[in-house]
Amino acid sequence: MVQKDAADELPPDVRPITRPVAGGAIRAVLGALPVGSCDVVHGLDVDLPLITRAFTIATVHDLSVIDMPSASSKFRALGEQRLIRHTLRRADLLIAVSQFTADRIKAVSGRDAAIAELAPGAWARPPSESAVEAVRAKYSLPEKFVLQVGTVEPRKNVQLVADAADRLGIPSVLAGAGSTGPNAPTSSIGLGYIDVEDLPGLYAAATVTAYASRYEGYGLPPVEAMACGGAVVASAVGALPDVVGDGAVLLKSTRVENWADALRPLVFDPEARDALTENALKVADGLTWRRTAELTARAYRDAGVGG
Repeated sequence: MVQKDAADELPPDVRPITRPVAGGAIRAVLGALPVGSCDVVHGLDVDLPLITRAFTIATVHDLSVIDMPSASSKFRALGEQRLIRHTLRRADLLIAVSQFTADRIKAVSGRDAAIAELAPGAWARPPSESAVEAVRAKYSLPEKFVLQVGTVEPRKNVQLVADAADRLGIPSVLAGAGSTGPNAPTSSIGLGYIDVEDLPGLYAAATVTAYASRYEGYGLPPVEAMACGGAVVASAVGALPDVVGDGAVLLKSTRVENWADALRPLVFDPEARDALTENALKVADGLTWRRTAELTARAYRDAGVGG
């Protein structure tokens, strides 16, 4: 059961049951609808039907609506809190995408969760030089810049990255929803929405990719940047320390001077940058969707699903 715009991403031998494209409360209502007769229902992003006789499994990405309710409107936060608390109580099996999220599930609900970490998408690979140059030309990118990709929202501290880049005297480039809006840093170059096929070239073109975040249930964007050969500096929050290992520079501080100090050697010392990207590729190579599938299948077997 998938939203219509994701049906083409399924393998050809999987028959989709489609739902309209929606978000927020509407998505939650659609996810609660019955799915017909089946043996197992696995909600890949918390949602489960309200009524079913099937064995129910829910993958939980994070508990940000509980841990950081201020990141959403009061109405949306309340609705999503009820949704996730219902799932945490009702699912026969819970799967977390990180040890951090599993620990938060235990703290909030008292329940244990199996762990199946995520992985970079198939598109997240080091690009060719020609692809990098094509992206540079398409978006009129400066020769050196610090990049942050992601939605401008309360969980992301995009202003910190912009201020640190400004202190080093190099441009900051912001890509994603809200990057050209009124809440984006005025000193950043906003690119707006980026086509997925352009992301590897963008990550490789960036001198450093920086993610200043206040909460991460897993931290997939930094991992995808690493898989593309990007030099990554990120906040040491949530699951990131466990996920990225020595493939990125992590900071607990939110002080501009500390971020500028972390960025400086990567911006001005090519050898330091090359050493970090080499580590990043090794870490990213160990994160595969086959491994995710194997961990998920193991959780199924341990729970007695499928005999």
